Amino acid sequence: MRKIAIAWLGGLVAMLAVAVPSAGAQSVGGCQLDGTAQFSPGLNSSSQPFAYSFGGALEGCQSSESGVPASGTVSAGQTIDEQVTNSITGATDTVTYQQPIPTGTGGCGSSTTQGEALATWADGTTTVVSYSTTGALAAVHLSGTVVPSMTLSALNAEPGDPATFTIETTRYAGQSALGLLAFEPPDPTACTTPAGTATAGIGGVLGLGGL
Repeated sequence: MRKIAIAWLGGLVAMLAVAVPSAGAQSVGGCQLDGTAQFSPGLNSSSQPFAYSFGGALEGCQSSESGVPASGTVSAGQTIDEQVTNSITGATDTVTYQQPIPTGTGGCGSSTTQGEALATWADGTTTVVSYSTTGALAAVHLSGTVVPSMTLSALNAEPGDPATFTIETTRYAGQSALGLLAFEPPDPTACTTPAGTATAGIGGVLGLGGL
């Protein structure tokens, strides 16, 4: 079966999977990723603006840095439920918050994207990455920087609930990420249709090194 790779998402995931130290640290490592992305509108052979979300598992992570978690999860453009205190009633409310939604331009053959994503590690630490990608077919060049925090917007807040929720980076602060990945939609021929592919699975090994 012919494989049609949507290259830009590989860039996203590679950056999110593991942050690598910049300059003189020269740490190396990698993670195995298994995830799924959703696109709106679906991607086809034409170039167009689109938005997307992504979620996946990070497994088998290895690094030359000691004490690094071996697994975690990664997400971008998704919703998260948080327990917050209502400033009016004093009650604890469950509010759904929206992560910033990544955007891009292009299609199955080539594209560029930008956004923010959140890696949550097995030990409870978190890493927020601001990233951009440029890809063609199965290969993508990506660059990303670990930023101090991500601000999410409330979707169903009651009066007195916080309108925003901030998640701070607690691991790999100030570091960078780099990677290359290939992946494909469940039906490769969808890229040749007007509706395009609305979802794609992604998996592989992500390499790391000091920048």
